[in-house]
Amino acid sequence: MADSGWHPVRRTRTFEDVLAQIERRIAEDGLTVGDRLPAERHLAGQLGVSRSSVREALRVLETLGVVSSHAGRGPDAGAVLTSRPDSALTDLLRLHLGLASLELREVIDTRHMIEQWAASHAAAARADTSALADALSGMDRARTAEEFVEHDTAFHCAIADASGNRLVAAIMRSLRDSMCKYAVEAVERLGDTSILRTDHERILNAIDRGEAAEAARAVSDHLAHAYPSLFGQ
Repeated sequence: MADSGWHPVRRTRTFEDVLAQIERRIAEDGLTVGDRLPAERHLAGQLGVSRSSVREALRVLETLGVVSSHAGRGPDAGAVLTSRPDSALTDLLRLHLGLASLELREVIDTRHMIEQWAASHAAAARADTSALADALSGMDRARTAEEFVEHDTAFHCAIADASGNRLVAAIMRSLRDSMCKYAVEAVERLGDTSILRTDHERILNAIDRGEAAEAARAVSDHLAHAYPSLFGQ
């Protein structure tokens, strides 16, 4: 069987590896603006990861203006390259590496501030919450803390997307890998994730109803439940 040029990624850093391989293939295949990447399902199979991981990587690239994604089938499937990823992707990964050395308090404080703003703006805009609902369903199906956190992260990144601010979305995705270890520890410490699920439903419902202040409060309460030692609980 001929080598497709795509290789299974290391699951410990799926998000970063998917981005790196997409960047590598763009460079090695000599793709230019207007060329199309393989369809999401095909990429997931070639990389040996879930479609949600590929979808998230493509959302990051779309946020950075590297690709434009459109729904479609057959020859119309797959994201279209809109610019070279060299500087944009390098800047994102550099930010990720810098965040890795920050204290948990610093990361949570930043996330608290950004996500309250994002949820409030998403609610005010009555943004589409289908991505949040999909992530919530994924959390229901999760069998391990790691799987739960994968979908939990997708939920919170979807809030940033729904805010309509591309920079906020990019920063949230950069924060996500720095948060991963702490998020898994928080879920394992809680044991029962029902309170987190209730929090997520409250956030989603507030955004759906256009209740900006309630959406911001729901985010704050959720982070307090997940990290009680940082919120004086």
